[in-house]
Amino acid sequence: MVVKRFLEPLLEPQFHKDSYGYRPGKSALDAVGMARQRCWRHAWVLDLDIRAFFDSIDTDLLMRAVRKHTDCPWVLMYIERWLKAPVQMADGSLIGRDRGTPQGGVISPVLANLFLHYAFDMWMQRNHPDIPFERYADDAICHCRTEEQAVALRDALEKRFADCGLTLHPEKTKIVYCKDDDRRGNHSNHKFDFLGYTFRPRLARRRGGRVGVSFSPAASDKALKIIRQTVRGWSLHERSDKALDDLARMFNVHIRGWINYYGRFYPSALYPTLRHIDVSLARWANRKFKSMRRHRRRAVQWLERIARRQTGLFAHWSLLFGHGRTMGAV
Repeated sequence: MVVKRFLEPLLEPQFHKDSYGYRPGKSALDAVGMARQRCWRHAWVLDLDIRAFFDSIDTDLLMRAVRKHTDCPWVLMYIERWLKAPVQMADGSLIGRDRGTPQGGVISPVLANLFLHYAFDMWMQRNHPDIPFERYADDAICHCRTEEQAVALRDALEKRFADCGLTLHPEKTKIVYCKDDDRRGNHSNHKFDFLGYTFRPRLARRRGGRVGVSFSPAASDKALKIIRQTVRGWSLHERSDKALDDLARMFNVHIRGWINYYGRFYPSALYPTLRHIDVSLARWANRKFKSMRRHRRRAVQWLERIARRQTGLFAHWSLLFGHGRTMGAV
């Protein structure tokens, strides 16, 4: 942490404005929002996936980059030691390494950003200043005017990354057509995932108030599946010793976090998954109250009445019940 605090003030002014990962004042949602705007302006996206990035960083190249910004002996000494320290396996054996950064180390995100600052950001600025991009750590997308431009950029980046000791994943790196009502062309790929959001054509209200197809982000299926698995892991129906207020206090921080992140863009995609919480709460009521046992519908109606009276009790209730909505699929 001491080294991180030493390096960050030196590196931050040098980093590219479209590098968003692990930087003060920047967030993943900033990157998603900028990607959304640029997908509206550019018809093609090159979705990059660097294979095993953190394990593949060339430590000699990385140390060369560090030395461009500091000659402080103790900083250089410690970073070099961390990069060369062997990995201890579960059986106690030690495996030496000459590549990669320590996984989970507090300094690793700063070093990874520095490596890609030179391997990708500055290279793009020099060689393709007309192609905007967003990068969050090793997750990056580039916005192109034509499919031909995207193909040429992919080929050039394969060579560039190879020169830096990195490899683009051949299956996960893909070219995507940002199809909407105004783009009549076609392509095999119409969607990509970026920072927990899936970008694809969706019905949305467009300029002038008309409804049409817009290329927009919403919470990805993978992210929603993880949320549902987390809710199941709470085993709400088994917590009959708790009051409803207790459950709200226990889990609102998680629910609020999901809403704040995945509800920023196209929030309605999140609603069906949030209803899984109420499914579990209805099961909890079935088990807690004798009058509701074996009366599933009665528990649903009881919970809905409370939700309408106290929309602020659970963090998601204002979204699901704030405009006369019902529990629907519950």
